[in-house]
Order: sequence, then structure tokens, then C-alpha cells
Amino acid sequence: MPTVRKLPPRTAKHETLQPADWPAPKGYANGIKARGEFVFVGGMVGWDAKEKFPKGFVAQAKQALENIVAVLTEGSAGPEHVVRLTWYVIDMDEYLAVRRELGAVYRAVMGDNFPAMALVQVGRLFEPEARLEIEATAVVP
Repeated sequence: MPTVRKLPPRTAKHETLQPADWPAPKGYANGIKARGEFVFVGGMVGWDAKEKFPKGFVAQAKQALENIVAVLTEGSAGPEHVVRLTWYVIDMDEYLAVRRELGAVYRAVMGDNFPAMALVQVGRLFEPEARLEIEATAVVP
């Protein structure tokens, strides 16, 4: 399974945008400025390579993030290059109930990179067993 890795020859070169009079965000950035090659990762659900879903929101989130890292790797990118994530969840209350545990899983897979993010509750996802889907945009310098 993919783990956090650093790419020595192509390190992240992006700037976090934070208005001085705004409170600091927790676990995301209000904005990112970056230059380089774009890698777009389509919506990843939390299934494995055999299209099997683990039980629970956090386990599915971990797998979805690992799936994102696997696609990034194909584009010579890593978690440190991600500048934007969009999360689509079936149940916002389910997400809110596991935020702490989710934060630990996020850092284990994505490291200390906190890109611009959006979190949206949706009525359903294409895969009936999916609890969430995540899209990613990375910029490789």
C-alpha cells in the first residue's frame, strides 16, 4: 500500500495563501499558489485494487487517500504536491464524528501537506457502498 514519500528531485514549490487577519485554518489551507505541471486525480472512492470496500468511514477515507497517492505516483508526483482536495461525503455527521481519527489517518498517508480543500455532502455516490469520494489536484514543479 502507498505510504508518504518525498521526491528529492522534484520537491513541492507552493505557497500557502493566508490573509493576515483571518484565523488559521485547521487541517487545510484557504489558498495555494503553485507553478509547474498539473496532475489531476479523478474522484477516488475507498475501495482497493479488487474493488472491495473496507468497513467504516475512516477505513474508506484511508483507502481513498492511498488510491490518490497511487495515481499521483504514476504522474511522478506525491502527496507533497497536492494543492487541492475536494471531499464528497454521504453523511456530514458521520464525517464530523470521526474527525480526530480521520486527521491521524490523513497525516499517515498525506503527511503534513494541508492543501486547499472543500467538503461537500452529497445525496449519493456512483458506488452504493462508498461513504466518500475525493478528487485531487497536484502541481509538480
